[in-house]
Amino acid sequence: MEGRLFTFFGAFLGHSQAAILVSHTLLMVALVVLIAVVAVQGMKLVPKGMQNVMEVYLEGVINMGAGVFGEERARRYLPLIATIGLVVFTSNMMGVIPGFESPTSNINMTLALALIVFIYYNFEGIRHQGFVHYFAHFMGPVKVLAPLMFPIEIVSHVSRIISLSFRLMGNVKGDDMFLMVLLMLVPWIVPLPAFFLLFFFGILQTFIFMILTYVYLAGAVVIEEENKH
Repeated sequence: MEGRLFTFFGAFLGHSQAAILVSHTLLMVALVVLIAVVAVQGMKLVPKGMQNVMEVYLEGVINMGAGVFGEERARRYLPLIATIGLVVFTSNMMGVIPGFESPTSNINMTLALALIVFIYYNFEGIRHQGFVHYFAHFMGPVKVLAPLMFPIEIVSHVSRIISLSFRLMGNVKGDDMFLMVLLMLVPWIVPLPAFFLLFFFGILQTFIFMILTYVYLAGAVVIEEENKH
């Protein structure tokens, strides 16, 4: 338990890394499902409450993707991006609440999210471009340089898994450690401005993960259009 934040679940399940991750991940899933259920219950033409919040959120996600590769494709990938956003945001915010820990502060969680993005955007690229044409893009525009460019592109794509997972995990873990030290040094009322700062950082990390997912998808599915231009 040394070096870890106290958690309510840890008091009952033990403070092992696996127990903390599983319990808080299940809580995160329950919260995301609850948000979705509340948002769609009693839907009205003029939205109110959670329905209004979710409609604003979904419009924001679409606008984010529209700036990357057009509104039509942004709407096509809305379910994936919006779900990832809810999962990452909810996980990040859990760590801001004393007594809970962010699932995204654990590399197993962020690695799973990164692998989902990696597998999905490559699948979409192959589905849209065809297997041969998609991987031919990895060889670059100059055939002579293909033996050099292909392994570089492979390493570049694989490194995205590391980039997505470690960036998110490192930032959220840093926020958790900052909160732990802050609460050890000062009274509860004094750190209130820091809680707002951590809230902002949680939103920022969610936005970065979502926009990078859009960018990777755009790079996979619009290769042919880029080549035509």
